[in-house]
Amino acid sequence: MSTEISEKINCLIIGSGPAGYTAAIYASRANLKPVLYQGIQPGGQLTITTEVENYPGYPEGVQGPEMMVDFEKQAQRMGTDIRYGLATKVDFSSQPLKVQIDEEKWVEANSVIIATGASAKWLGLDSEQRLNGYGVSACAVCDGFFFKGKEAAIVGAGDTAAEEALYLSKICSQVHMIVRRGEMRASKVMQERVLKAENIKVYWNSETEEIVGEKKVEAVKIKNNQTGAITEVPVSAFFVAIGHQPNSDIFKGFIDTDEAGYIKTIPGSSKTNIEGVFAAGDVQDKIYRQAVTSAGSGCMAALDAERYLGEKGLH
Repeated sequence: MSTEISEKINCLIIGSGPAGYTAAIYASRANLKPVLYQGIQPGGQLTITTEVENYPGYPEGVQGPEMMVDFEKQAQRMGTDIRYGLATKVDFSSQPLKVQIDEEKWVEANSVIIATGASAKWLGLDSEQRLNGYGVSACAVCDGFFFKGKEAAIVGAGDTAAEEALYLSKICSQVHMIVRRGEMRASKVMQERVLKAENIKVYWNSETEEIVGEKKVEAVKIKNNQTGAITEVPVSAFFVAIGHQPNSDIFKGFIDTDEAGYIKTIPGSSKTNIEGVFAAGDVQDKIYRQAVTSAGSGCMAALDAERYLGEKGLH
């Protein structure tokens, strides 16, 4: 396979969610001449979110896709070279860093900011995809507010699912929690809190048969794995909390990740174990996973890259 280099880039940004675009804004202002490849889903996870009400500066709220268009326009106005394309392979074994785009051309970069995000894991139901954004969501903290006083279902058994169920219990009248086995994976403390909450009903040894509704979520069919019985429960929202998958596969072998695949950064920075490579947003953050924290870490990555390039005399 040929690794002939077609282009040399000073600061390459991979990914186009809040982290990637914020990094691009800062890198452009620092005159790093950034090139940003948008990846498979330009705008990232926010493009499958409807209303965003918790991002500062939008007093009336904003649609997720619209917000990402605003981010893109701002990065473009600052001078970022924004391109369609997907990073498909990397070679970080030596400087300059090499990245393959669309399985075709290789580019060389003095610095790389990884902002490839994480993808929510889904159950794989047709009804789940059809009603995504119409009551189906993978983020209770983002979307729970819209179902205030209503009944909601949540599927999952880990700490995130338990946290989100408790969060929903403060907003929704009733929370129906669907757990596949006879026990949860969540920590004992989180389990106790869930079981103590009066308005959380746990369905043990159960899974989601189908989400019911034509234009929006109206009910969920829950199947008991032991008896085979199916119960239809009226709900207005259905939250999937079975985990996220960080989009870090192409960097493995070069970049240190944790057991779940999240990129490890040096605490208090966006630096990875490879000099000149920085990571921002959900690909390295499994705790907060909010647009505003992603944007903040994108800012950090650009400032770290600027400092690095300055020290190397490449600014």
